Amino acid sequence: MSARPPHRIFLGKDSHRFSSAHMTVYKDGTKERLHGHNFQVSVALDLRDTSFAAFLDFGVVKEAVAAQCREWDEKLILAERCPYMKILSRRAGDNGELEFLLCGRRYVVPIDEVVFLPIENVIVETLAIEFARALLVKMGQSLRKEIVAGLEVSVAESTGQGGSYYLVL
Repeated sequence: MSARPPHRIFLGKDSHRFSSAHMTVYKDGTKERLHGHNFQVSVALDLRDTSFAAFLDFGVVKEAVAAQCREWDEKLILAERCPYMKILSRRAGDNGELEFLLCGRRYVVPIDEVVFLPIENVIVETLAIEFARALLVKMGQSLRKEIVAGLEVSVAESTGQGGSYYLVL
């Protein structure tokens, strides 16, 4: 991997947050109780070029972060690859429900209040990975890889406690 470019732009607006519920699962098959956090998101982009021709509009980045926060806001986030989770039933529609077992406990929740992520455990590290991947898709062509060398997403579950992920472009 080459050296990090000398320029970095970042944003961590108060509005870039999502409130979600989750349950961390431990290796022994136990878990935390269902609880929530007001997750705060910040993003940094490493730039190869800061010339006028290479200008990256902050507005595009802000909107992509806000859109992803909206997708996860007021949802129960579940790890679809968790070895201790078993889906018992999924019923779509206006009154759709999800029934599942997690670490031997049975839950029934409205299906439209659940976000499944392709991860093994819902922790700040994996949330940062999935947020970064989703951000890359949302920003699409406006994230010009000849200009942007990397993208770092940090997700904090409380003041001074969180995780980050760096995605090399």
